[in-house]
Amino acid sequence: MSAQKTSASRTKPVSAVGAFIGFVGFSALAGLLVTIGVTPAIAVAGVTTTSTIGVFESLPEYIEIGDLPQRNELYAYSGGKSVHFATLYDQNRQELKFDQISDQLKNAAIDGEDKRFYSHGGVDMTSLIRAGVGSIAGGLGDSGGGSTLTMQLVRNIKMNEALNLPTKKEQEKAYNEAVEQTIPRKLEEMKLAIGLAKKYSKKEILTAYLNIAYFGDQTYGVQAAAQHYYNKSATKLTAAEAASLMAIVQYPEARNLSTPKKYDANVARRNVILRSMYDQKNLTEAEYRTARLSKPADYVHLTQPSQGCRASVGDGSQFFCDYAKKVVLEMSQLGSSQKARDTAWRNGGYKIQTTLNIDLNAEQKQLLNTYDNKAETNLALGATLNSIEAGSGRIITMAQNKDFDESLKSAPTSTSLNYSVDYKYGNSGGFQTGSTYKLFTLLDWIKTGHGLNETVSGAERVVTPWTICGQTDYTKFDVSNDAPGEGGNWSVLGATAGSINGAFASMAQKLDLCDIRDIAQSLGVHRADGGELQYQNPSAILGTNEIAPMTMAAAYAAVANNGIYCKPIAIDQITSPSGKQLGGQTKDCQQAVDPAFAQAAIYAMKGTITSGTARGAQTPDGTQMFAKTGTTDEADQIWLVGASSRVATAYWQGNTDGKKNNLRHYSNGVGGTYAGSRADVWRQAMTAVNATYPAGAFTDPQPTAIRGNAKALPNLQGKTADEARAAISGAGFNYVDGGTRPGTGNPGSVSSTSPSAGALLSSGSSVTVYTSDGSQANVPEIGGDSLGDARSALNDAGFGNVSVSDDFAKGGGNKTCKVAAVDPAISSAADKNAGVTIQLYGDKNGKAPKDCK
Repeated sequence: MSAQKTSASRTKPVSAVGAFIGFVGFSALAGLLVTIGVTPAIAVAGVTTTSTIGVFESLPEYIEIGDLPQRNELYAYSGGKSVHFATLYDQNRQELKFDQISDQLKNAAIDGEDKRFYSHGGVDMTSLIRAGVGSIAGGLGDSGGGSTLTMQLVRNIKMNEALNLPTKKEQEKAYNEAVEQTIPRKLEEMKLAIGLAKKYSKKEILTAYLNIAYFGDQTYGVQAAAQHYYNKSATKLTAAEAASLMAIVQYPEARNLSTPKKYDANVARRNVILRSMYDQKNLTEAEYRTARLSKPADYVHLTQPSQGCRASVGDGSQFFCDYAKKVVLEMSQLGSSQKARDTAWRNGGYKIQTTLNIDLNAEQKQLLNTYDNKAETNLALGATLNSIEAGSGRIITMAQNKDFDESLKSAPTSTSLNYSVDYKYGNSGGFQTGSTYKLFTLLDWIKTGHGLNETVSGAERVVTPWTICGQTDYTKFDVSNDAPGEGGNWSVLGATAGSINGAFASMAQKLDLCDIRDIAQSLGVHRADGGELQYQNPSAILGTNEIAPMTMAAAYAAVANNGIYCKPIAIDQITSPSGKQLGGQTKDCQQAVDPAFAQAAIYAMKGTITSGTARGAQTPDGTQMFAKTGTTDEADQIWLVGASSRVATAYWQGNTDGKKNNLRHYSNGVGGTYAGSRADVWRQAMTAVNATYPAGAFTDPQPTAIRGNAKALPNLQGKTADEARAAISGAGFNYVDGGTRPGTGNPGSVSSTSPSAGALLSSGSSVTVYTSDGSQANVPEIGGDSLGDARSALNDAGFGNVSVSDDFAKGGGNKTCKVAAVDPAISSAADKNAGVTIQLYGDKNGKAPKDCK
């Protein structure tokens, strides 16, 4: 409902004859009502049975002043202190108590609108008669139809009640009924005004009127009006200022002070009110003259109300403001039903203490402004930084590179989409998380008894089968790594630091995909669109679900908190309009994973920062931290999520329009690419966080968590194939025949295994065994031998083709004619049929001696 409709409260022209007839009946009934004091049955029985009088049969005895719509104020933290940062309201109003309202304003209201306010019982018959005579001339005019302040209060209460109805159609119907100027409506106002006068004191009625009246330009109540038009409180107003405000109420759109074009209309009515104040001896002659001679331009200092999340204080706080409002509207402190909560919020007057650290949020916003250009034209670039307190779930920051704008056509640098949160709170569907999702495979790996030093294959390959909820599934997953050279065998520690896809596929094959999903869900992970977390396709282990950045921050905060997950909260305290503290969001924490599992996972992910994919993320303060990077296949979504022991921070940047622009290929204008700068950005964000939330060291895991239940693979070199098969099976591993290769030893003996001897393997791991064809031999240790001894040793090893190089090494003395080097090198395996070349020492100048045998 537009507030401009209050101007509809003005009267409509009526014919002189109709007005006279109406006035006669109206005056008779009004007089009787005042005399008997609101008993409809007596009024009806004593006067008439016309349909006009019948309106009283359905009227209530009283109307409640109730709670007037006010501002809701949001608070954040700055320097450890609570600070106001946003004002939200349906109606721009701030209630004042009677003693807080300027005496000049009270006098202007009474003298200008209702001189006999303190002597009548809600209805003033003298004014009614004057209004009735005026109506014969064609309208109720500037008198307002004889309405007392109490009657005007009734009308305003009903107008506000109309605006609180659930549908626009109901609102419009009730609003139009509240403001229509008919005799039945006037009689209804009179009856309810008499009821108000019986129930409430004059102070309460006057205070309620001044707090509820509409002053044009979307401003309600004298305090908001004084702030808007004068940039000052209604507690101290001059006579001219007070009279100018009260001049507005009869015609709020024509006489408000929002533009100089309306000053003349305002001054004309203002001066009438000033004269009345003087006549009632509430102004001296000098005060009256000074006020009359003043010009609105002298005292009007128009100040636009800073309401709504877009106008919130603090760089980048707007998205959190919008989120906090939506959270509050779900809280039982405002009502047991959504309808009750919506009504309570519209009525306003609540003070909301949020969890936001407005200083850190502003710093993170500036980081995003620097590194994730909101004006990027090559792609639809979004970016967020979200920090969550590990031990409580309190949301410390919610920064975004775009500016907040809810208009239908916002600039490309702005959006109303909150990329940090779920769809229901910000209309964003989340983003694929890439390898940050590997945390949940790692945790399940540790939970099932596997160790961090266990060896797994990182090879690119088609992987199958899998276990899904206890059932074998033969879905084929073609796993590729992020970069060449990442294949081969890896310890889980190394695979975590390097984020090796093939290794995590190997790990997941030893687990149940449903268990990995359950680990994720226990840490609060869910799809941003509200759908079921996908897990049946094995590719999900590498982060294909679309998840909100704040959700990932909360999951990592839980790991930092020794496995205790705390649901994110944004509201610390709600204070009611009466000043009663209603409480905030309840801290909701539970042990999601065993502390030992969390500690082992942290130990592994520390390596990501020290030697892995998040190198450069370590803060200069030396705080212990862990992290995990994430990159989608096309590098269109880039992540870095990690934590200290106090705070977790998720950094996301990516395409927001579904396109697959590779963020490794676009410069961010600050000396790097978007993807290449993530560690730098995260480090700077956490440096500021650590200064505000100093963190201690993590607890190192027990050695058993690092080793797990793995066994070391014995050295099988030189064993027969049958001996190797027996040893491997006995250790609980699977024998894989790798075939025959050129090698040393007896033909058919084991030349090598993959993994190599000493590797830690869990039960069921595959060991590939390679046997020798006997075509090779190890070059014996012949360094320093005489040429004859060297030839004999080589012949005994199986090398028959031995030659001596013409190039002599510098020697002399005892070295002369002794073996200086051999090619192939000593101890290396070489084909027995290949030539072996010996280099001898010559004299001290490296020249050939006379004879070497």
